[in-house]
Amino acid sequence: QVRLVESGGGLVQAGGSLRLSCAASGTIFSIGAMGWYRQAPGKQRELVATITSGSSTNYADSVKGRFTISRDNAKNTVYLQMNSLKPDDTGVYYCNAYLRERFIPGDRQYWGQGTQVTVSS
Repeated sequence: QVRLVESGGGLVQAGGSLRLSCAASGTIFSIGAMGWYRQAPGKQRELVATITSGSSTNYADSVKGRFTISRDNAKNTVYLQMNSLKPDDTGVYYCNAYLRERFIPGDRQYWGQGTQVTVSS
């Protein structure tokens, strides 16, 4: 069994900062790319940022220069540092990872349960 557990969401005023964390646990053999997605009310889930196992990063245009994704491979954890937050950043943030479980061939995609981020104006 593999779990992705997010933490760090909350309520913040516009211009403020939050740091999200997502820890993967369970019978993990290896982890490939990890990322963050978000879903605002009434909208589709969208990509926020991704990071490869080699730490190459990719960001949505809307967050470039404000958000930073990083990972700690020893802790199987991915982070999202969010600065200069705007009301449009409000939504449920989901952690995503492609990983291989022990004794099970092939990589599979896993999702966390989500953490709410609310930015007030």
